[in-house]
Amino acid sequence: MLQGKRIVLGVTGGIAAYKAVEVCRRLVDAGAHVSPVLTEGAERFVGRTTFSALGSEPVRTSLFDDPDPIPHTHLGQQADLVVVCPATARLIGSYAAGISDDLLTATLLATRAPVLVCPAMHTEMWEHPAVQENLATLARRGVHVVPPEEGRLAGGDVGAGRLADPAVIVEAAVRLLGPGDLAGWKILVSAGGTREAIDPVRVITNRSSGKQGYALAEQALRRGAEVTLVTTVGLRPPAGAEVVAVASAADMEAAIVPRAAEFDAIIMAAAVADFRVASPADHKIKKGATVPVIELAPTHDFLVDLGRAKPVGQVLVGFAAETENVLDNAAAKLERKHLDLIVANDVAAPGVGFEHDTNAVTILTADGTRRSVALTTKHAVADAVLDAVIAARTR
Repeated sequence: MLQGKRIVLGVTGGIAAYKAVEVCRRLVDAGAHVSPVLTEGAERFVGRTTFSALGSEPVRTSLFDDPDPIPHTHLGQQADLVVVCPATARLIGSYAAGISDDLLTATLLATRAPVLVCPAMHTEMWEHPAVQENLATLARRGVHVVPPEEGRLAGGDVGAGRLADPAVIVEAAVRLLGPGDLAGWKILVSAGGTREAIDPVRVITNRSSGKQGYALAEQALRRGAEVTLVTTVGLRPPAGAEVVAVASAADMEAAIVPRAAEFDAIIMAAAVADFRVASPADHKIKKGATVPVIELAPTHDFLVDLGRAKPVGQVLVGFAAETENVLDNAAAKLERKHLDLIVANDVAAPGVGFEHDTNAVTILTADGTRRSVALTTKHAVADAVLDAVIAARTR
């Protein structure tokens, strides 16, 4: 995700400094070259040895005790991104005022790279007008802020000011260094297999795990899109997505169709049931001498409605999970449902489709082109689909 990117990780003197250890590890695991810079205050909470071990180079702490005579200049010039985690009220104030009294603030003033500031402090400090005005000043200058969360604070009370989760911070870094080719787009992604009730306990469903839909939502966010994820599964959603939880095909239709016109692209990665129980029982069906007969009825194929009512410029994407005649079946669905793209896969093939972390697909377009994506990660498949979405909109 961050392969080859150079990131300066600034750590300041707050109790949340211990969480910066996890941020450092995650950034390195994502492929980044991480240069840790600790303030004097930070060293009262965390040790430099930990960051030297986890980072890509030894910790730096001083403008003057460094073999490099101008460390702040070289750090700032070489950085692709500077992350300050945690950012104390003191650091935010110094940065806003242009005061460079240590290596970290000097580096912040010496860089033209994007800067990501992650505040953490007690609620009263976070809400103080001086802190909020300083953050507003930084935001006007183009500094990116990952706001703190509400939760249990160092004093034992609960309120706003808790450092954002390390995963959220790293995801924000990934987005800042991503291509940004979906900036300004609003994209809806559906994920998971729908569940059709037999009775209050039992359902008819399918094997879709939702992993491909979540990968699509995550990659769209990383490329700058505003994402709504309509899902039937409880996977951890990507940070920044609007999540709408549904269960049945009818639930999904009710969540998507009324809002469909507001999106630049709709990617229907969910495995929506073709059939539902005609008359679900209102109580649990008990085991008895006879086996109950379950009558099925077709669900409404609302993807057809989306295709017919598609606004000018919207890109509509369907999925075809098949076990035979894969491309022929997908091509027929593409035409019948008035789609711009359809993503076809043979879910009977090893490592493909349901429940796997890998997938292999063929992307068919309305103008007849086909692109095959060999077995790879679902995130790589997601990027291929998003590339096709961009190409479809620019035709």
